[in-house]
Amino acid sequence: MKEIAPDMKQKIKSIAIQLFYQKGYHACSISNIAERAGIQKSSIYYHYLNKEELLYGILKDTMDDLNQSLDESLVNVKGTEARLIAMIRTHLNFHMDRQKEVIISDSELRGLTSDNLRSVLRMRDDYDRKMRDIIREGIAEGLFINRDPRVVANAIITMCTQSSLWYNPRGNLSKEEIIDIYTKIIFEGIRDRK
Repeated sequence: MKEIAPDMKQKIKSIAIQLFYQKGYHACSISNIAERAGIQKSSIYYHYLNKEELLYGILKDTMDDLNQSLDESLVNVKGTEARLIAMIRTHLNFHMDRQKEVIISDSELRGLTSDNLRSVLRMRDDYDRKMRDIIREGIAEGLFINRDPRVVANAIITMCTQSSLWYNPRGNLSKEEIIDIYTKIIFEGIRDRK
């Protein structure tokens, strides 16, 4: 029997990300992943109970990393506008850097069992709540238009998330230029102009 390398679990996960991104979760089999990894199908079950556990691990790790990135970006950032800018920057950077994982996270939730789905949705809700809190603060301070914070937060998050679908690192604009454009558009839309 072929010995499994200690980093095989990460290799399997990386291959699954690539295949789920290319083919979709339901069209990809454990056999496809094993073949690409150069191992027997049964070897995958040494690391993952089943394909759904592999998908859940990808989605959970992606949300954990996104939440951690946001928390780190907000450390020592004072002021509502500065905190919103930090959140926009973090969200865009993450979605442009981790395109495959976030596209899988947005499109393959239907592959999760109800318990795992609830777990991922709780993590998303926690992230969304942080954006809503910043929007609420801005409304209370008279900085942002007085509109439903949930709708405003969802609009900003959705707009920024879509960058993962079209961003090309070899495109005409740098990430910084794209982030500046997004930030200006968002602030033009939410500033209170009394």
